[in-house]
Amino acid sequence: MSEQPIAIVTGANRGLGLETSRQLAALGYRVFLTARREPEGRAAAERLATQGLSVGFHPLDITDETSVRALTETVRGIGRLDVLVNNAGIFCDPSPGTPESSVFRADPTRVRESIETNALGPLRLCQALIPLMAGRGRVVNVSSGMGQLADMHGCCPGYRLSKVALNALTRILSDELNGTSVKVNSVCPGWVRTDMGGANADLTVEDGARGIVWAATLPDDGPSGGFFRHGEPIAW
Repeated sequence: MSEQPIAIVTGANRGLGLETSRQLAALGYRVFLTARREPEGRAAAERLATQGLSVGFHPLDITDETSVRALTETVRGIGRLDVLVNNAGIFCDPSPGTPESSVFRADPTRVRESIETNALGPLRLCQALIPLMAGRGRVVNVSSGMGQLADMHGCCPGYRLSKVALNALTRILSDELNGTSVKVNSVCPGWVRTDMGGANADLTVEDGARGIVWAATLPDDGPSGGFFRHGEPIAW
Protein backbone atom coordinates (compact mmCIF):
# COMPACT_ATOMS: atom_id res chain seq x y z
CA MET A 1 0.00 0.00 0.00
CA SER A 2 1.24 3.48 -0.87
CA GLU A 3 2.21 5.61 2.13
CA GLN A 4 1.79 8.86 0.24
CA PRO A 5 -1.78 10.23 0.43
CA ILE A 6 -3.67 9.86 -2.84
CA ALA A 7 -6.01 12.43 -4.37
CA ILE A 8 -8.17 12.26 -7.48
CA VAL A 9 -9.32 15.46 -9.15
CA THR A 10 -11.80 15.25 -12.02
CA GLY A 11 -12.02 17.67 -14.92
CA ALA A 12 -8.50 18.81 -14.14
CA ASN A 13 -6.88 19.58 -17.48
CA ARG A 14 -7.45 23.32 -16.89
CA GLY A 15 -8.98 25.92 -14.59
CA LEU A 16 -10.00 25.03 -11.06
CA GLY A 17 -9.27 21.33 -11.44
CA LEU A 18 -5.73 21.96 -12.62
CA GLU A 19 -5.01 24.47 -9.87
CA THR A 20 -6.55 22.20 -7.23
CA SER A 21 -4.26 19.42 -8.44
CA ARG A 22 -1.26 21.75 -8.17
CA GLN A 23 -2.13 22.90 -4.67
CA LEU A 24 -2.79 19.38 -3.38
CA ALA A 25 0.45 18.09 -4.89
CA ALA A 26 2.32 20.99 -3.26
CA LEU A 27 0.93 19.76 0.07
CA GLY A 28 2.44 16.33 -0.49
CA TYR A 29 -0.38 14.42 -2.15
CA ARG A 30 0.12 12.09 -5.08
CA VAL A 31 -2.50 13.46 -7.44
CA PHE A 32 -4.27 11.69 -10.26
CA LEU A 33 -5.27 14.49 -12.60
CA THR A 34 -8.18 13.17 -14.65
CA ALA A 35 -9.84 14.51 -17.77
CA ARG A 36 -12.02 13.33 -20.61
CA ARG A 37 -9.72 14.82 -23.26
CA GLU A 38 -6.61 12.67 -22.93
CA PRO A 39 -4.05 14.81 -24.84
CA GLU A 40 -4.95 17.93 -22.84
CA GLY A 41 -5.06 16.08 -19.55
CA ARG A 42 -1.77 14.31 -20.11
CA ALA A 43 -0.07 17.58 -21.11
CA ALA A 44 -1.43 19.32 -17.99
CA ALA A 45 -0.16 16.55 -15.71
CA GLU A 46 3.24 16.61 -17.37
CA ARG A 47 3.53 20.37 -16.85
CA LEU A 48 2.95 19.92 -13.12
CA ALA A 49 5.29 16.95 -12.95
CA THR A 50 8.12 19.04 -14.47
CA GLN A 51 7.70 21.37 -11.48
CA GLY A 52 8.66 18.50 -9.19
CA LEU A 53 5.07 17.73 -8.18
CA SER A 54 3.73 14.19 -7.81
CA VAL A 55 1.03 14.40 -10.47
CA GLY A 56 0.04 11.74 -12.97
CA PHE A 57 -2.70 11.53 -15.55
CA HIS A 58 -5.58 9.08 -15.75
CA PRO A 59 -8.25 9.34 -18.46
CA LEU A 60 -11.76 9.63 -17.12
CA ASP A 61 -15.17 10.28 -18.60
CA ILE A 62 -17.42 10.56 -15.56
CA THR A 63 -20.50 9.75 -17.66
CA ASP A 64 -19.06 6.42 -18.81
CA GLU A 65 -19.27 3.37 -16.56
CA THR A 66 -16.35 1.62 -18.25
CA SER A 67 -14.12 4.66 -17.74
CA VAL A 68 -15.09 4.89 -14.06
CA ARG A 69 -14.37 1.19 -13.58
CA ALA A 70 -10.90 1.57 -15.12
CA LEU A 71 -10.03 4.37 -12.68
CA THR A 72 -11.44 2.34 -9.80
CA GLU A 73 -9.21 -0.62 -10.64
CA THR A 74 -6.16 1.66 -10.78
CA VAL A 75 -6.95 3.00 -7.31
CA ARG A 76 -7.63 -0.49 -5.99
CA GLY A 77 -4.19 -1.53 -7.19
CA ILE A 78 -2.58 1.35 -5.28
CA GLY A 79 -4.37 0.33 -2.11
CA ARG A 80 -5.56 3.68 -0.76
CA LEU A 81 -7.54 6.81 -1.57
CA ASP A 82 -7.62 9.89 0.64
CA VAL A 83 -9.29 12.64 -1.43
CA LEU A 84 -11.85 12.75 -4.21
CA VAL A 85 -12.58 16.15 -5.76
CA ASN A 86 -15.62 16.02 -8.03
CA ASN A 87 -14.77 19.07 -10.11
CA ALA A 88 -15.73 18.00 -13.64
CA GLY A 89 -18.83 19.79 -14.83
CA ILE A 90 -20.50 21.48 -17.76
CA PHE A 91 -22.58 24.59 -18.36
CA CYS A 92 -24.64 24.00 -21.47
CA ASP A 93 -27.54 26.41 -20.90
CA PRO A 94 -27.88 29.39 -23.24
CA SER A 95 -26.11 32.54 -22.05
CA PRO A 96 -27.67 34.11 -18.92
CA GLY A 97 -29.76 37.14 -19.65
CA THR A 98 -30.88 35.92 -23.06
CA PRO A 99 -34.50 34.92 -23.72
CA GLU A 100 -33.32 31.41 -24.53
CA SER A 101 -31.97 30.97 -20.98
CA SER A 102 -35.50 31.08 -19.52
CA VAL A 103 -36.88 27.94 -17.92
CA PHE A 104 -39.84 28.26 -20.28
CA ARG A 105 -37.52 27.70 -23.23
CA ALA A 106 -35.36 25.05 -21.61
CA ASP A 107 -34.38 22.16 -23.85
CA PRO A 108 -34.97 18.99 -21.81
CA THR A 109 -32.07 17.35 -23.63
CA ARG A 110 -29.69 20.02 -22.34
CA VAL A 111 -31.13 19.76 -18.84
CA ARG A 112 -30.67 16.00 -18.91
CA GLU A 113 -27.10 16.38 -20.13
CA SER A 114 -26.32 18.80 -17.29
CA ILE A 115 -27.71 16.44 -14.66
CA GLU A 116 -25.94 13.44 -16.20
CA THR A 117 -22.54 15.15 -15.94
CA ASN A 118 -22.86 17.44 -12.93
CA ALA A 119 -24.82 15.17 -10.58
CA LEU A 120 -24.86 11.57 -11.81
CA GLY A 121 -21.17 11.64 -12.69
CA PRO A 122 -20.17 12.43 -9.10
CA LEU A 123 -22.67 9.83 -7.88
CA ARG A 124 -20.96 7.14 -10.00
CA LEU A 125 -17.54 8.10 -8.68
CA CYS A 126 -18.67 8.21 -5.06
CA GLN A 127 -20.29 4.79 -5.36
CA ALA A 128 -17.12 3.35 -6.86
CA LEU A 129 -14.40 5.14 -4.91
CA ILE A 130 -15.64 5.95 -1.39
CA PRO A 131 -15.55 2.22 -0.45
CA LEU A 132 -11.82 2.31 -1.27
CA MET A 133 -11.27 5.03 1.34
CA ALA A 134 -11.58 2.37 4.05
CA GLY A 135 -13.66 4.57 6.33
CA ARG A 136 -11.40 7.61 6.06
CA GLY A 137 -11.15 10.32 3.42
CA ARG A 138 -12.44 13.59 2.08
CA VAL A 139 -14.91 14.13 -0.76
CA VAL A 140 -15.41 17.60 -2.23
CA ASN A 141 -18.31 18.23 -4.58
CA VAL A 142 -17.56 21.43 -6.48
CA SER A 143 -20.91 23.16 -6.60
CA SER A 144 -22.12 26.71 -7.23
CA GLY A 145 -24.12 29.50 -5.70
CA MET A 146 -26.48 28.94 -8.63
CA GLY A 147 -27.51 25.76 -6.82
CA GLN A 148 -28.54 27.53 -3.61
CA LEU A 149 -32.27 27.22 -2.97
CA ALA A 150 -31.92 30.10 -0.52
CA ASP A 151 -30.85 32.37 -3.37
CA MET A 152 -32.52 30.76 -6.37
CA HIS A 153 -33.36 32.96 -9.34
CA GLY A 154 -34.41 32.47 -12.94
CA CYS A 155 -32.42 31.34 -15.98
CA CYS A 156 -30.04 28.47 -16.61
CA PRO A 157 -32.31 25.64 -15.38
CA GLY A 158 -30.01 22.84 -16.51
CA TYR A 159 -27.05 24.10 -14.51
CA ARG A 160 -29.13 25.16 -11.51
CA LEU A 161 -31.01 21.87 -11.26
CA SER A 162 -27.82 19.85 -11.63
CA LYS A 163 -26.07 21.74 -8.82
CA VAL A 164 -29.11 21.46 -6.52
CA ALA A 165 -28.98 17.70 -7.14
CA LEU A 166 -25.23 17.65 -6.43
CA ASN A 167 -25.83 19.43 -3.13
CA ALA A 168 -28.50 16.90 -2.23
CA LEU A 169 -26.02 14.13 -3.00
CA THR A 170 -23.59 15.72 -0.55
CA ARG A 171 -26.17 15.61 2.22
CA ILE A 172 -27.25 12.04 1.44
CA LEU A 173 -23.69 10.74 1.36
CA SER A 174 -22.72 12.54 4.54
CA ASP A 175 -25.70 11.11 6.40
CA GLU A 176 -25.07 7.55 5.23
CA LEU A 177 -21.37 7.88 6.11
CA ASN A 178 -22.12 9.10 9.62
CA GLY A 179 -20.02 7.08 12.03
CA THR A 180 -17.09 6.86 9.62
CA SER A 181 -14.22 9.32 9.17
CA VAL A 182 -15.19 10.11 5.57
CA LYS A 183 -16.23 13.74 5.21
CA VAL A 184 -18.32 14.93 2.27
CA ASN A 185 -18.90 18.61 1.58
CA SER A 186 -20.07 20.90 -1.21
CA VAL A 187 -17.93 23.89 -2.09
CA CYS A 188 -18.82 26.97 -4.08
CA PRO A 189 -15.46 28.36 -5.23
CA GLY A 190 -16.99 31.76 -5.97
CA TRP A 191 -17.02 33.58 -9.28
CA VAL A 192 -13.67 32.58 -10.76
CA ARG A 193 -11.88 33.67 -13.91
CA THR A 194 -12.05 30.36 -15.78
CA ASP A 195 -13.38 29.44 -19.20
CA MET A 196 -16.77 28.93 -17.55
CA GLY A 197 -16.64 31.97 -15.25
CA GLY A 198 -15.35 34.39 -17.84
CA ALA A 199 -12.79 37.16 -17.80
CA ASN A 200 -14.89 39.53 -15.67
CA ALA A 201 -15.11 37.21 -12.66
CA ASP A 202 -13.98 38.45 -9.25
CA LEU A 203 -11.49 35.75 -8.28
CA THR A 204 -8.29 34.27 -9.64
CA VAL A 205 -8.16 30.54 -10.20
CA GLU A 206 -5.68 30.28 -7.31
CA ASP A 207 -8.14 31.95 -4.93
CA GLY A 208 -11.05 29.81 -6.10
CA ALA A 209 -9.12 26.58 -5.65
CA ARG A 210 -8.13 27.40 -2.07
CA GLY A 211 -11.64 26.73 -0.77
CA ILE A 212 -11.69 23.37 -2.54
CA VAL A 213 -8.32 22.41 -1.09
CA TRP A 214 -9.47 23.53 2.35
CA ALA A 215 -12.36 21.06 2.21
CA ALA A 216 -10.12 18.34 0.77
CA THR A 217 -7.69 18.61 3.69
CA LEU A 218 -10.05 19.01 6.63
CA PRO A 219 -8.83 17.72 10.00
CA ASP A 220 -10.55 14.78 11.64
CA ASP A 221 -12.77 17.12 13.67
CA GLY A 222 -13.80 19.12 10.59
CA PRO A 223 -17.36 19.40 9.26
CA SER A 224 -19.24 17.05 6.95
CA GLY A 225 -22.46 17.54 5.04
CA GLY A 226 -21.97 21.30 4.66
CA PHE A 227 -21.92 23.89 1.90
CA PHE A 228 -18.96 26.27 1.98
CA ARG A 229 -17.46 29.22 0.16
CA HIS A 230 -13.88 30.24 1.03
CA GLY A 231 -14.01 27.97 4.08
CA GLU A 232 -17.14 29.62 5.48
CA PRO A 233 -20.59 27.97 5.59
CA ILE A 234 -23.27 29.26 3.23
CA ALA A 235 -27.00 28.54 3.00
CA TRP A 236 -28.25 25.65 0.93
